[in-house]
Amino acid sequence: MNALDLLIGGESRLATGGGIFNRANPFSQRDVTQAAAATVDDARAAAKSAHLAFARYLKTGPSERRLKLLRAADLMESRQSDFIERMMGETGATSGWAGFNVKVAAATLREAAALTTQVQGQLIPSDVPDSLAMGVRAPCGVVVGIAPWNAPVILGTRAIATPLACGNSVILKASEQCPATHHLIVEVLQEAGFTDGVVNLITNAPEDAAEVVETLISDPAVRRINFTGSTGVGKIIAEKAARHLKPVLLELGGKAPVLVLEDADLDAAVDAAIFGAFFNQGQICMSTERLIVDCAVADTFVEKLVMRAKELKVGNPRDGDFQLGTLIDSKAGEKLNSLIDDAVAKGARLACGGRAEGVIMPATVIDGVTPTMRLYTEESFGPLTSVIRVDGEDEALAVANDSEYGLSAAIFSRDTARAIKLAGHVRSGICHVNAPTVHDEPQMPFGGVQASGYGRFGGKAGIEEFTELRWVTVQLGPRHYPI
Repeated sequence: MNALDLLIGGESRLATGGGIFNRANPFSQRDVTQAAAATVDDARAAAKSAHLAFARYLKTGPSERRLKLLRAADLMESRQSDFIERMMGETGATSGWAGFNVKVAAATLREAAALTTQVQGQLIPSDVPDSLAMGVRAPCGVVVGIAPWNAPVILGTRAIATPLACGNSVILKASEQCPATHHLIVEVLQEAGFTDGVVNLITNAPEDAAEVVETLISDPAVRRINFTGSTGVGKIIAEKAARHLKPVLLELGGKAPVLVLEDADLDAAVDAAIFGAFFNQGQICMSTERLIVDCAVADTFVEKLVMRAKELKVGNPRDGDFQLGTLIDSKAGEKLNSLIDDAVAKGARLACGGRAEGVIMPATVIDGVTPTMRLYTEESFGPLTSVIRVDGEDEALAVANDSEYGLSAAIFSRDTARAIKLAGHVRSGICHVNAPTVHDEPQMPFGGVQASGYGRFGGKAGIEEFTELRWVTVQLGPRHYPI
């Protein structure tokens, strides 16, 4: 079993009072991690440590930061087996999904390394004679990253990589459901040279999460917060940050639609739907939850989709080679079952799959979903996707936009110009043509609209989130004053 301390100020520490909490494997229910349960005092200590480190780290040049980030990427890849073991143990992920996490996270560190020399400003013409006016990007200070369990290596790394590239110090608030996985990210960064409080890690018991997060947000040393997780919790974090006038980057829930038009390549659309709906058991913010299919091709599409979905094997990843692993906990299964029951009771058809048994659930397709059903609007966050039949492009667009969410979307059509034009009217932060809703690259501007959050991770967009834009002038000659 993994035994974890807090990582504050470059040191491994017990929580104040010696509190601990355990994390169990979703399938076996056996404890796999014992982690320090941080208190409010520990959160304050992390903020103080990061604040003191920021003053020193601010003096480092871009080349030094780049080398450390590149070293961290290499170290992360060298410890891939450790990451896989921790992810499988804590979240029930398949080894393939865990390995993919490491690959993308290492790429995120390398992209952050490339950004260190892209923190740039501009000269701005001034009406004042001999005034050199500049817009300058400067590090903002201490950044708190709060990451979830579902893609823990990717999202934990993303929460702090670009802030570090920009010259900020960071605190990673680990998920209670994968503390060992998140702990390993910070271990790697510290080994790469981010020591003495530049990178800190807080783990906390589930019942203490609200108090610990509120302490971090309210601490005067903390200048930015980024959160990836549910829309409900994101709203709470945004409200608390607003009281302190602190900017927040939020990447929240989703209800991603795939629009399958009557001229679509159905085999390609089915391939994308299978991947988008069922990869990591549908526990991805971009997962394909709504298949909006033109009635002209719906029967054929559903037949092909069901045939593929039935081939996907599900089970405890430690017991065999399964495409689908376990749900994060039994409560997730209970919610998914209630969504299925509600839809079927109101006239939908269970095309394949079925109810979850504990944390095991097959790939499930519900056909004939309508707005009267909870599945039409609620994020399922599991291996459950709905087919909504529509008549024509206009209705497909209307249904796609009939959601509070707006993270990822996709459109399938052989007429690329038509699809691109339609993409311009889909309310989402991300839209792919003839490609799945689940797609991420570290250099891309990643984020949503509406209830899916605001702000953007990735590439130069991330620089804007984690720096302050300052106006700086230099008077190069005499200046006239009116008094």
